[in-house]
Amino acid sequence: MLSPTRDPAFGQRLGATLLLLALLAPTFALTGFNPFVLLRQDTWHVWLGFVAGFLPPAHDADFLAEVLRETVTTLASATQGLALAAAIGLPAALATSRALDAARLTAEPPSRWAETAKRSLRGLLVALRGVPEIVWALLFVRAVGLGSLPAVLAIGVAYGGMLGKVYAEILESQPAEPARALAASGAGRLARFAWATLPQALPELVSYSVYRWECAIRASAVMGFVGAGGIGQLIDTSLKMLNGGEVSTLLLVFLLLVALTEAISRLCRRALDSRAGIAGIAVATLAAVLGSWVWLRQGWPSDAFDLAALDHFAGEFFPPAHDAALLTSAGRGILETLAMSLLGSVLAFVGGALLAVPAAGRFGVMLKGLSRLLLNLLRGVPDLMWAALAVLAVGLGPAAGVLALTLHTAGVLGRLFAETLENAAPEPERALRAAGAGRFSAFAYGQLPQVLAQWIAYTLYRWENNIRIATVLGIVGAGGIGTQLYLALSLFQQQTAATLIIAMLLLSWAVETLSRVLRRRMES
Repeated sequence: MLSPTRDPAFGQRLGATLLLLALLAPTFALTGFNPFVLLRQDTWHVWLGFVAGFLPPAHDADFLAEVLRETVTTLASATQGLALAAAIGLPAALATSRALDAARLTAEPPSRWAETAKRSLRGLLVALRGVPEIVWALLFVRAVGLGSLPAVLAIGVAYGGMLGKVYAEILESQPAEPARALAASGAGRLARFAWATLPQALPELVSYSVYRWECAIRASAVMGFVGAGGIGQLIDTSLKMLNGGEVSTLLLVFLLLVALTEAISRLCRRALDSRAGIAGIAVATLAAVLGSWVWLRQGWPSDAFDLAALDHFAGEFFPPAHDAALLTSAGRGILETLAMSLLGSVLAFVGGALLAVPAAGRFGVMLKGLSRLLLNLLRGVPDLMWAALAVLAVGLGPAAGVLALTLHTAGVLGRLFAETLENAAPEPERALRAAGAGRFSAFAYGQLPQVLAQWIAYTLYRWENNIRIATVLGIVGAGGIGTQLYLALSLFQQQTAATLIIAMLLLSWAVETLSRVLRRRMES
Protein backbone atom coordinates (compact mmCIF):
# COMPACT_ATOMS: atom_id res chain seq x y z
CA MET A 1 0.00 0.00 0.00
CA LEU A 2 1.30 3.44 -0.90
CA SER A 3 2.23 5.83 1.86
CA PRO A 4 -0.35 8.61 2.18
CA THR A 5 2.44 11.19 2.11
CA ARG A 6 3.89 9.96 -1.17
CA ASP A 7 2.71 11.36 -4.49
CA PRO A 8 2.17 8.36 -6.81
CA ALA A 9 2.61 10.57 -9.89
CA PHE A 10 5.72 12.36 -8.58
CA GLY A 11 8.09 10.55 -10.92
CA GLN A 12 5.98 11.25 -13.99
CA ARG A 13 5.57 14.93 -13.11
CA LEU A 14 9.29 15.30 -12.40
CA GLY A 15 10.18 13.68 -15.72
CA ALA A 16 7.81 15.94 -17.64
CA THR A 17 9.19 19.02 -15.87
CA LEU A 18 12.81 18.06 -16.60
CA LEU A 19 11.95 17.39 -20.26
CA LEU A 20 10.28 20.79 -20.56
CA LEU A 21 13.28 22.52 -18.98
CA ALA A 22 15.60 20.70 -21.39
CA LEU A 23 13.50 21.92 -24.33
CA LEU A 24 13.44 25.47 -22.98
CA ALA A 25 17.18 25.72 -22.32
CA PRO A 26 18.10 26.56 -25.96
CA THR A 27 15.36 29.21 -26.13
CA PHE A 28 17.11 31.38 -23.55
CA ALA A 29 20.30 31.33 -25.63
CA LEU A 30 18.45 31.96 -28.92
CA THR A 31 16.46 34.90 -27.57
CA GLY A 32 18.96 36.34 -25.09
CA PHE A 33 16.16 36.55 -22.53
CA ASN A 34 17.42 36.54 -18.93
CA PRO A 35 14.56 36.64 -16.39
CA PHE A 36 16.97 37.32 -13.52
CA VAL A 37 17.91 40.66 -15.09
CA LEU A 38 14.32 41.77 -14.48
CA LEU A 39 14.83 41.24 -10.75
CA ARG A 40 17.96 43.37 -10.41
CA GLN A 41 17.74 46.71 -8.62
CA ASP A 42 19.18 48.73 -11.48
CA THR A 43 16.64 47.19 -13.85
CA TRP A 44 13.80 48.28 -11.59
CA HIS A 45 15.23 51.81 -11.48
CA VAL A 46 15.11 51.87 -15.27
CA TRP A 47 11.55 50.48 -15.28
CA LEU A 48 10.30 52.98 -12.69
CA GLY A 49 11.89 55.83 -14.59
CA PHE A 50 10.33 54.52 -17.79
CA VAL A 51 6.85 54.30 -16.20
CA ALA A 52 7.23 57.74 -14.62
CA GLY A 53 7.64 59.18 -18.10
CA PHE A 54 4.04 58.16 -18.86
CA LEU A 55 2.65 60.50 -16.22
CA PRO A 56 0.69 62.65 -16.43
CA PRO A 57 -1.24 61.58 -19.55
CA ALA A 58 -1.34 64.18 -22.31
CA HIS A 59 -4.65 66.05 -22.39
CA ASP A 60 -4.27 69.21 -24.46
CA ALA A 61 -7.22 69.99 -26.71
CA ASP A 62 -5.45 69.67 -30.08
CA PHE A 63 -4.00 66.28 -29.20
CA LEU A 64 -7.32 64.95 -27.87
CA ALA A 65 -9.07 66.13 -31.05
CA GLU A 66 -6.54 64.20 -33.13
CA VAL A 67 -6.99 61.15 -30.92
CA LEU A 68 -10.76 61.33 -31.44
CA ARG A 69 -10.36 61.49 -35.24
CA GLU A 70 -7.99 58.52 -35.30
CA THR A 71 -10.20 56.53 -32.93
CA VAL A 72 -13.14 56.98 -35.31
CA THR A 73 -10.81 55.98 -38.16
CA THR A 74 -9.85 52.82 -36.27
CA LEU A 75 -13.51 51.88 -35.73
CA ALA A 76 -14.38 52.67 -39.34
CA SER A 77 -11.42 50.67 -40.69
CA ALA A 78 -12.42 47.65 -38.62
CA THR A 79 -16.05 47.91 -39.74
CA GLN A 80 -15.23 48.37 -43.41
CA GLY A 81 -12.60 45.63 -43.27
CA LEU A 82 -15.02 43.15 -41.72
CA ALA A 83 -17.62 44.01 -44.38
CA LEU A 84 -15.02 43.17 -47.04
CA ALA A 85 -14.11 39.98 -45.16
CA ALA A 86 -17.77 38.92 -45.10
CA ALA A 87 -18.02 39.62 -48.83
CA ILE A 88 -15.12 37.20 -49.31
CA GLY A 89 -15.90 34.66 -46.60
CA LEU A 90 -19.63 34.10 -47.07
CA PRO A 91 -19.49 33.18 -50.80
CA ALA A 92 -16.44 31.02 -50.09
CA ALA A 93 -18.34 29.25 -47.31
CA LEU A 94 -21.32 28.67 -49.62
CA ALA A 95 -19.01 27.19 -52.23
CA THR A 96 -16.97 24.97 -49.89
CA SER A 97 -19.38 23.91 -47.14
CA ARG A 98 -20.27 20.22 -47.26
CA ALA A 99 -23.63 21.06 -45.67
CA LEU A 100 -24.95 22.15 -49.08
CA ASP A 101 -23.41 19.39 -51.23
CA ALA A 102 -25.94 17.48 -53.29
CA ALA A 103 -23.81 14.34 -52.85
CA ARG A 104 -24.27 14.61 -49.07
CA LEU A 105 -27.99 15.36 -49.18
CA THR A 106 -29.04 13.03 -52.01
CA ALA A 107 -27.76 9.97 -53.80
CA GLU A 108 -26.30 12.12 -56.56
CA PRO A 109 -22.63 11.24 -57.21
CA PRO A 110 -20.09 14.01 -56.46
CA SER A 111 -18.61 15.95 -59.34
CA ARG A 112 -14.86 15.50 -59.64
CA TRP A 113 -14.48 18.99 -61.06
CA ALA A 114 -16.51 20.53 -58.23
CA GLU A 115 -14.49 18.68 -55.57
CA THR A 116 -11.23 19.86 -57.11
CA ALA A 117 -12.47 23.44 -57.23
CA LYS A 118 -13.55 23.29 -53.58
CA ARG A 119 -10.18 21.92 -52.46
CA SER A 120 -8.43 24.71 -54.36
CA LEU A 121 -10.65 27.34 -52.77
CA ARG A 122 -10.04 25.91 -49.30
CA GLY A 123 -6.30 26.07 -50.00
CA LEU A 124 -6.67 29.73 -50.97
CA LEU A 125 -8.52 30.46 -47.72
CA VAL A 126 -5.69 28.80 -45.77
CA ALA A 127 -3.17 31.08 -47.50
CA LEU A 128 -5.27 34.19 -46.84
CA ARG A 129 -5.61 33.58 -43.11
CA GLY A 130 -2.13 32.07 -42.72
CA VAL A 131 -0.41 35.42 -43.33
CA PRO A 132 -0.92 37.70 -40.27
CA GLU A 133 -3.10 40.72 -40.94
CA ILE A 134 -0.33 43.16 -40.08
CA VAL A 135 1.86 41.54 -42.75
CA TRP A 136 -0.97 42.00 -45.22
CA ALA A 137 -1.13 45.65 -44.07
CA LEU A 138 2.59 46.03 -44.63
CA LEU A 139 2.21 44.67 -48.16
CA PHE A 140 -0.77 46.90 -48.95
CA VAL A 141 1.03 49.98 -47.62
CA ARG A 142 3.72 49.28 -50.22
CA ALA A 143 1.07 48.71 -52.89
CA VAL A 144 -1.47 51.53 -52.35
CA GLY A 145 0.28 53.93 -49.97
CA LEU A 146 -0.19 55.10 -46.39
CA GLY A 147 -3.51 55.56 -44.64
CA SER A 148 -6.55 53.56 -43.64
CA LEU A 149 -7.03 51.77 -46.98
CA PRO A 150 -4.23 49.21 -46.31
CA ALA A 151 -5.83 48.42 -42.94
CA VAL A 152 -9.23 47.81 -44.57
CA LEU A 153 -7.72 45.59 -47.28
CA ALA A 154 -5.56 43.68 -44.78
CA ILE A 155 -8.48 42.93 -42.46
CA GLY A 156 -10.67 42.04 -45.43
CA VAL A 157 -8.19 39.56 -46.89
CA ALA A 158 -6.98 37.94 -43.66
CA TYR A 159 -10.38 37.79 -41.98
CA GLY A 160 -11.99 36.71 -45.25
CA GLY A 161 -9.94 33.53 -45.02
CA MET A 162 -10.99 33.07 -41.39
CA LEU A 163 -14.68 33.75 -41.99
CA GLY A 164 -14.77 31.44 -45.00
CA LYS A 165 -13.50 28.55 -42.87
CA VAL A 166 -15.61 29.21 -39.76
CA TYR A 167 -18.80 30.06 -41.66
CA ALA A 168 -18.48 26.77 -43.55
CA GLU A 169 -18.03 24.87 -40.28
CA ILE A 170 -21.07 26.61 -38.74
CA LEU A 171 -23.20 25.62 -41.73
CA GLU A 172 -21.97 22.04 -41.50
CA SER A 173 -22.91 21.85 -37.79
CA GLN A 174 -26.63 22.47 -38.50
CA PRO A 175 -29.20 19.66 -38.83
CA ALA A 176 -29.26 18.44 -42.43
CA GLU A 177 -32.93 17.37 -42.67
CA PRO A 178 -34.41 20.68 -43.98
CA ALA A 179 -31.72 20.98 -46.66
CA ARG A 180 -32.15 17.32 -47.56
CA ALA A 181 -35.89 17.83 -48.06
CA LEU A 182 -35.30 20.79 -50.38
CA ALA A 183 -32.60 18.89 -52.29
CA ALA A 184 -35.02 16.00 -52.84
CA SER A 185 -37.51 18.44 -54.40
CA GLY A 186 -34.85 19.71 -56.82
CA ALA A 187 -33.87 22.96 -55.09
CA GLY A 188 -30.41 24.32 -55.96
CA ARG A 189 -27.48 25.03 -53.67
CA LEU A 190 -28.39 28.67 -53.06
CA ALA A 191 -32.03 27.86 -52.33
CA ARG A 192 -30.98 25.14 -49.87
CA PHE A 193 -28.84 27.72 -48.08
CA ALA A 194 -31.43 30.52 -48.02
CA TRP A 195 -34.46 28.49 -46.93
CA ALA A 196 -33.04 25.57 -44.95
CA THR A 197 -29.55 26.15 -43.52
CA LEU A 198 -29.41 29.94 -42.99
CA PRO A 199 -32.43 30.24 -40.64
CA GLN A 200 -30.84 27.69 -38.31
CA ALA A 201 -27.28 29.03 -38.53
CA LEU A 202 -28.03 32.77 -38.43
CA PRO A 203 -27.61 33.34 -34.66
CA GLU A 204 -24.25 31.58 -34.62
CA LEU A 205 -23.10 33.35 -37.80
CA VAL A 206 -23.97 36.74 -36.33
CA SER A 207 -22.39 35.91 -32.98
CA TYR A 208 -19.10 34.89 -34.58
CA SER A 209 -19.13 37.94 -36.86
CA VAL A 210 -19.53 40.24 -33.85
CA TYR A 211 -16.61 38.50 -32.16
CA ARG A 212 -14.51 39.00 -35.29
CA TRP A 213 -15.46 42.69 -35.29
CA GLU A 214 -13.95 42.97 -31.81
CA CYS A 215 -10.78 41.32 -33.13
CA ALA A 216 -10.77 43.59 -36.18
CA ILE A 217 -10.79 46.68 -33.96
CA ARG A 218 -7.76 45.40 -32.05
CA ALA A 219 -6.03 44.58 -35.34
CA SER A 220 -6.89 47.95 -36.88
CA ALA A 221 -5.51 49.74 -33.83
CA VAL A 222 -2.03 48.26 -34.25
CA MET A 223 -1.76 48.49 -38.04
CA GLY A 224 -0.68 52.09 -37.67
CA PHE A 225 2.74 50.72 -36.70
CA VAL A 226 3.28 50.00 -40.41
CA GLY A 227 1.65 53.20 -41.65
CA ALA A 228 -1.92 51.96 -42.01
CA GLY A 229 -3.53 54.83 -40.08
CA GLY A 230 -5.67 54.79 -36.97
CA ILE A 231 -4.78 55.12 -33.30
CA GLY A 232 -1.83 52.77 -33.70
CA GLN A 233 -0.06 55.27 -35.94
CA LEU A 234 -0.33 57.90 -33.22
CA ILE A 235 1.10 55.44 -30.67
CA ASP A 236 3.96 54.57 -33.00
CA THR A 237 4.78 58.27 -33.54
CA SER A 238 4.58 59.04 -29.80
CA LEU A 239 6.83 56.09 -28.95
CA LYS A 240 9.44 57.18 -31.48
CA MET A 241 9.32 60.70 -30.06
CA LEU A 242 9.61 59.23 -26.51
CA ASN A 243 6.50 61.18 -25.50
CA GLY A 244 5.28 59.02 -22.62
CA GLY A 245 2.35 61.28 -21.75
CA GLU A 246 0.85 60.87 -25.22
CA VAL A 247 1.48 57.11 -25.15
CA SER A 248 -0.34 56.72 -21.83
CA THR A 249 -3.33 58.73 -23.11
CA LEU A 250 -3.49 56.62 -26.25
CA LEU A 251 -3.26 53.36 -24.29
CA LEU A 252 -6.08 54.50 -22.01
CA VAL A 253 -8.21 55.37 -25.05
CA PHE A 254 -7.43 52.01 -26.58
CA LEU A 255 -8.41 50.14 -23.39
CA LEU A 256 -11.68 52.11 -23.26
CA LEU A 257 -12.25 51.28 -26.92
CA VAL A 258 -11.77 47.56 -26.23
CA ALA A 259 -14.17 47.76 -23.26
CA LEU A 260 -16.74 49.57 -25.43
CA THR A 261 -16.57 46.97 -28.19
CA GLU A 262 -16.95 44.14 -25.66
CA ALA A 263 -20.07 45.86 -24.27
CA ILE A 264 -21.50 46.26 -27.80
CA SER A 265 -20.70 42.61 -28.44
CA ARG A 266 -22.69 41.54 -25.37
CA LEU A 267 -25.65 43.67 -26.45
CA CYS A 268 -25.61 42.13 -29.92
CA ARG A 269 -25.58 38.62 -28.51
CA ARG A 270 -28.57 39.41 -26.33
CA ALA A 271 -30.41 40.93 -29.31
CA LEU A 272 -30.12 37.62 -31.16
CA ASP A 273 -32.89 36.19 -28.96
CA SER A 274 -35.64 38.02 -30.88
CA ARG A 275 -36.52 38.87 -34.47
CA ALA A 276 -36.71 42.55 -33.59
CA GLY A 277 -33.21 42.34 -32.16
CA ILE A 278 -31.88 40.64 -35.30
CA ALA A 279 -33.53 43.33 -37.45
CA GLY A 280 -31.98 45.99 -35.26
CA ILE A 281 -28.55 44.42 -35.71
CA ALA A 282 -29.05 44.38 -39.49
CA VAL A 283 -30.03 48.08 -39.59
CA ALA A 284 -27.18 49.08 -37.28
CA THR A 285 -24.70 47.05 -39.33
CA LEU A 286 -25.79 48.65 -42.59
CA ALA A 287 -25.58 52.13 -41.07
CA ALA A 288 -22.12 51.40 -39.64
CA VAL A 289 -20.80 50.08 -42.96
CA LEU A 290 -22.16 53.07 -44.92
CA GLY A 291 -20.96 55.54 -42.30
CA SER A 292 -17.47 54.03 -42.20
CA TRP A 293 -17.28 54.16 -46.01
CA VAL A 294 -18.18 57.87 -46.02
CA TRP A 295 -15.67 58.61 -43.24
CA LEU A 296 -12.77 56.71 -44.83
CA ARG A 297 -13.34 57.29 -48.54
CA GLN A 298 -12.53 60.99 -48.35
CA GLY A 299 -8.98 60.15 -47.27
CA TRP A 300 -8.30 57.54 -49.95
CA PRO A 301 -6.39 58.49 -53.11
CA SER A 302 -8.47 58.50 -56.30
CA ASP A 303 -6.12 55.99 -57.96
CA ALA A 304 -6.03 53.62 -54.97
CA PHE A 305 -7.78 50.84 -56.88
CA ASP A 306 -5.50 50.84 -59.90
CA LEU A 307 -5.70 47.11 -60.66
CA ALA A 308 -2.88 47.27 -63.19
CA ALA A 309 -0.55 48.78 -60.57
CA LEU A 310 -1.60 46.17 -58.01
CA ASP A 311 -1.00 43.39 -60.52
CA HIS A 312 2.46 44.78 -61.26
CA PHE A 313 3.22 44.97 -57.54
CA ALA A 314 2.14 41.35 -56.99
CA GLY A 315 4.31 40.24 -59.91
CA GLU A 316 7.40 41.68 -58.23
CA PHE A 317 7.23 38.88 -55.62
CA PHE A 318 7.83 36.13 -58.20
CA PRO A 319 9.88 34.08 -58.34
CA PRO A 320 10.74 33.98 -54.61
CA ALA A 321 14.46 34.34 -53.88
CA HIS A 322 16.24 31.11 -52.95
CA ASP A 323 19.95 31.84 -52.63
CA ALA A 324 21.85 30.00 -49.91
CA ALA A 325 22.63 33.09 -47.83
CA LEU A 326 18.96 34.07 -47.66
CA LEU A 327 17.80 30.57 -46.77
CA THR A 328 20.42 30.37 -44.01
CA SER A 329 19.36 33.75 -42.64
CA ALA A 330 15.69 32.77 -42.84
CA GLY A 331 16.49 29.56 -40.98
CA ARG A 332 18.05 31.54 -38.14
CA GLY A 333 15.02 33.85 -38.11
CA ILE A 334 12.67 30.86 -37.90
CA LEU A 335 14.60 29.37 -34.95
CA GLU A 336 14.59 32.72 -33.17
CA THR A 337 10.86 33.17 -33.80
CA LEU A 338 10.09 29.63 -32.63
CA ALA A 339 12.14 30.17 -29.47
CA MET A 340 10.33 33.46 -28.77
CA SER A 341 6.89 31.88 -29.11
CA LEU A 342 7.73 28.80 -27.04
CA LEU A 343 9.46 30.63 -24.19
CA GLY A 344 6.84 33.40 -24.11
CA SER A 345 4.01 30.83 -23.99
CA VAL A 346 5.59 28.82 -21.16
CA LEU A 347 6.36 31.91 -19.07
CA ALA A 348 2.80 33.13 -19.71
CA PHE A 349 1.49 29.79 -18.44
CA VAL A 350 3.35 30.35 -15.17
CA GLY A 351 2.25 33.98 -14.88
CA GLY A 352 -1.34 33.21 -15.85
CA ALA A 353 -1.55 30.38 -13.32
CA LEU A 354 -0.22 32.59 -10.50
CA LEU A 355 -2.73 35.35 -11.31
CA ALA A 356 -5.64 32.94 -11.88
CA VAL A 357 -5.65 31.72 -8.28
CA PRO A 358 -6.48 35.10 -6.70
CA ALA A 359 -8.62 36.02 -9.74
CA ALA A 360 -10.80 33.00 -8.97
CA GLY A 361 -11.52 34.49 -5.53
CA ARG A 362 -9.38 32.21 -3.39
CA PHE A 363 -7.79 35.08 -1.41
CA GLY A 364 -10.71 37.42 -0.90
CA VAL A 365 -12.70 39.98 -2.86
CA MET A 366 -10.04 42.69 -2.87
CA LEU A 367 -7.30 40.51 -4.38
CA LYS A 368 -9.83 39.07 -6.81
CA GLY A 369 -10.69 42.54 -8.09
CA LEU A 370 -7.06 43.68 -8.31
CA SER A 371 -5.88 40.53 -10.09
CA ARG A 372 -8.75 40.69 -12.60
CA LEU A 373 -7.93 44.34 -13.26
CA LEU A 374 -4.32 43.39 -13.94
CA LEU A 375 -5.40 40.56 -16.25
CA ASN A 376 -7.64 42.98 -18.18
CA LEU A 377 -4.72 45.39 -18.59
CA LEU A 378 -2.32 42.67 -19.74
CA ARG A 379 -4.60 41.25 -22.41
CA GLY A 380 -6.18 44.60 -23.33
CA VAL A 381 -2.91 45.98 -24.70
CA PRO A 382 -2.13 44.14 -27.99
CA ASP A 383 1.07 42.13 -28.35
CA LEU A 384 2.61 44.53 -30.84
CA MET A 385 2.09 47.46 -28.48
CA TRP A 386 3.66 45.48 -25.64
CA ALA A 387 6.57 44.72 -27.97
CA ALA A 388 7.05 48.41 -28.78
CA LEU A 389 7.04 49.25 -25.09
CA ALA A 390 9.36 46.33 -24.29
CA VAL A 391 11.86 47.50 -26.92
CA LEU A 392 12.02 50.87 -25.20
CA ALA A 393 12.44 49.20 -21.80
CA VAL A 394 14.89 46.35 -22.53
CA GLY A 395 16.28 47.23 -25.97
CA LEU A 396 16.02 45.81 -29.48
CA GLY A 397 16.01 42.06 -30.07
CA PRO A 398 14.04 38.91 -29.36
CA ALA A 399 14.21 39.38 -25.57
CA ALA A 400 11.68 42.20 -26.00
CA GLY A 401 9.51 39.84 -28.05
CA VAL A 402 9.58 37.22 -25.31
CA LEU A 403 8.60 39.82 -22.72
CA ALA A 404 5.74 41.12 -24.90
CA LEU A 405 4.34 37.65 -25.55
CA THR A 406 4.62 36.76 -21.87
CA LEU A 407 2.74 39.85 -20.69
CA HIS A 408 -0.12 39.71 -23.18
CA THR A 409 -0.56 35.93 -23.12
CA ALA A 410 -0.47 35.83 -19.31
CA GLY A 411 -3.49 38.13 -19.35
CA VAL A 412 -5.35 35.88 -21.80
CA LEU A 413 -4.47 32.62 -20.06
CA GLY A 414 -5.03 34.02 -16.57
CA ARG A 415 -8.63 34.85 -17.40
CA LEU A 416 -9.25 31.40 -18.92
CA PHE A 417 -7.50 29.64 -16.04
CA ALA A 418 -9.57 31.56 -13.46
CA GLU A 419 -12.78 30.51 -15.19
CA THR A 420 -11.78 26.83 -15.12
CA LEU A 421 -10.97 27.12 -11.39
CA GLU A 422 -14.38 28.65 -10.72
CA ASN A 423 -16.10 25.87 -12.69
CA ALA A 424 -14.15 23.00 -11.06
CA ALA A 425 -15.94 20.78 -8.55
CA PRO A 426 -15.02 21.84 -4.98
CA GLU A 427 -15.75 18.46 -3.33
CA PRO A 428 -12.28 16.84 -3.77
CA GLU A 429 -10.52 19.83 -2.22
CA ARG A 430 -13.03 20.00 0.64
CA ALA A 431 -12.58 16.29 1.34
CA LEU A 432 -8.81 16.72 1.57
CA ARG A 433 -9.18 19.71 3.90
CA ALA A 434 -11.56 17.70 6.07
CA ALA A 435 -8.97 14.91 6.22
CA GLY A 436 -6.38 17.32 7.62
CA ALA A 437 -4.53 18.40 4.47
CA GLY A 438 -3.13 21.92 4.33
CA ARG A 439 -4.54 24.59 2.07
CA PHE A 440 -1.79 24.25 -0.54
CA SER A 441 -1.85 20.44 -0.54
CA ALA A 442 -5.63 20.35 -0.83
CA PHE A 443 -5.48 22.68 -3.83
CA ALA A 444 -2.57 20.84 -5.46
CA TYR A 445 -4.15 17.38 -5.14
CA GLY A 446 -7.86 18.22 -5.06
CA GLN A 447 -8.52 20.99 -7.57
CA LEU A 448 -5.42 21.39 -9.73
CA PRO A 449 -5.69 17.87 -11.28
CA GLN A 450 -9.19 18.77 -12.49
CA VAL A 451 -8.04 21.83 -14.43
CA LEU A 452 -4.43 21.13 -15.40
CA ALA A 453 -5.21 19.31 -18.65
CA GLN A 454 -7.50 22.16 -19.74
CA TRP A 455 -4.83 24.70 -18.80
CA ILE A 456 -2.29 22.91 -20.96
CA ALA A 457 -4.78 22.72 -23.85
CA TYR A 458 -5.44 26.46 -23.59
CA THR A 459 -1.70 27.12 -23.60
CA LEU A 460 -1.21 24.99 -26.71
CA TYR A 461 -3.97 26.93 -28.46
CA ARG A 462 -2.26 30.18 -27.50
CA TRP A 463 1.08 28.85 -28.70
CA GLU A 464 -0.48 28.40 -32.16
CA ASN A 465 -1.57 32.03 -32.02
CA ASN A 466 1.75 33.21 -30.56
CA ILE A 467 3.79 31.72 -33.38
CA ARG A 468 1.91 33.95 -35.83
CA ILE A 469 2.35 36.95 -33.56
CA ALA A 470 6.05 36.23 -33.03
CA THR A 471 6.61 36.30 -36.79
CA VAL A 472 5.63 39.98 -36.93
CA LEU A 473 6.99 41.42 -33.66
CA GLY A 474 10.20 42.24 -35.52
CA ILE A 475 8.28 45.06 -37.22
CA VAL A 476 8.86 47.11 -34.05
CA GLY A 477 12.36 45.73 -33.46
CA ALA A 478 11.54 42.71 -31.31
CA GLY A 479 13.56 40.21 -33.33
CA GLY A 480 12.63 37.08 -35.25
CA ILE A 481 11.87 36.60 -38.91
CA GLY A 482 9.57 39.64 -38.81
CA THR A 483 12.62 41.91 -38.60
CA GLN A 484 13.98 40.38 -41.82
CA LEU A 485 10.61 40.78 -43.58
CA TYR A 486 10.24 44.41 -42.53
CA LEU A 487 13.78 45.16 -43.74
CA ALA A 488 13.20 43.39 -47.07
CA LEU A 489 9.98 45.32 -47.76
CA SER A 490 11.57 48.60 -46.66
CA LEU A 491 14.35 48.02 -49.22
CA PHE A 492 11.79 46.96 -51.89
CA GLN A 493 13.30 43.45 -52.04
CA GLN A 494 9.98 41.82 -52.90
CA GLN A 495 11.36 38.42 -53.95
CA THR A 496 13.21 38.14 -50.64
CA ALA A 497 9.99 39.12 -48.85
CA ALA A 498 8.11 36.38 -50.71
CA THR A 499 10.56 33.75 -49.43
CA LEU A 500 10.21 35.02 -45.86
CA ILE A 501 6.39 35.01 -46.08
CA ILE A 502 6.49 31.40 -47.28
CA ALA A 503 8.74 30.58 -44.33
CA MET A 504 6.20 32.21 -41.99
CA LEU A 505 3.39 30.10 -43.45
CA LEU A 506 5.37 26.87 -43.10
CA LEU A 507 6.35 27.68 -39.52
CA SER A 508 2.77 28.49 -38.56
CA TRP A 509 1.52 25.29 -40.21
CA ALA A 510 4.16 23.16 -38.43
CA VAL A 511 3.34 24.58 -34.98
CA GLU A 512 -0.41 24.18 -35.52
CA THR A 513 0.12 20.56 -36.56
CA LEU A 514 2.33 19.80 -33.54
CA SER A 515 -0.10 21.51 -31.16
CA ARG A 516 -3.04 19.56 -32.61
CA VAL A 517 -1.16 16.25 -32.16
CA LEU A 518 -0.29 17.08 -28.54
CA ARG A 519 -3.90 18.02 -27.72
CA ARG A 520 -5.21 14.80 -29.24
CA ARG A 521 -2.77 12.75 -27.17
CA MET A 522 -3.92 14.54 -24.03
CA GLU A 523 -7.56 13.78 -24.88
CA SER A 524 -6.93 10.08 -25.56
